[in-house]
Amino acid sequence: MARRNRDEDLLMEDELTAAFLGDDDLPTSDDIDVSAQQGPAEEEWDDDAALPGQLAVDVYETKDRLVVKARTAGVNKNDLDVSISDNTLSIRGTLSAGNEDDVENYFVQECYWGEFSRSLALPVPVKEDEVEAMLKDGVLTISFRKLKQDTVKKIQVL
Repeated sequence: MARRNRDEDLLMEDELTAAFLGDDDLPTSDDIDVSAQQGPAEEEWDDDAALPGQLAVDVYETKDRLVVKARTAGVNKNDLDVSISDNTLSIRGTLSAGNEDDVENYFVQECYWGEFSRSLALPVPVKEDEVEAMLKDGVLTISFRKLKQDTVKKIQVL
């Protein structure tokens, strides 16, 4: 798991603050509670926590279709599970790093390996039985035919 250096984060925050505030508006060292800014102690980090990654998606519509795209480079289509229920799309999968049994020490480890998932409510009504899913060049594209507004039934309130 990649870690950020807390001092670098503070420096970036101070630079951003300085860009929008004048020198008179900047906090002094007396204004800053250093204990509240400290991250967890080194021994509190749990590098082995198995949290599934959240898949980033793009969702857009055309005249007739709703399209969901997700970058899934390195994922085999057999390791993907795509489903829809009650207008909610779910994508799950596993990204394998391959055989790394002989690794003794990582110097940098920024890539996410393991399980990932994403569930999202679709923003427009779609025909759930008219869907196309394709994995090409590391991009998963799921395309739904949208329901036309005139096919929505109007319910009369009595």
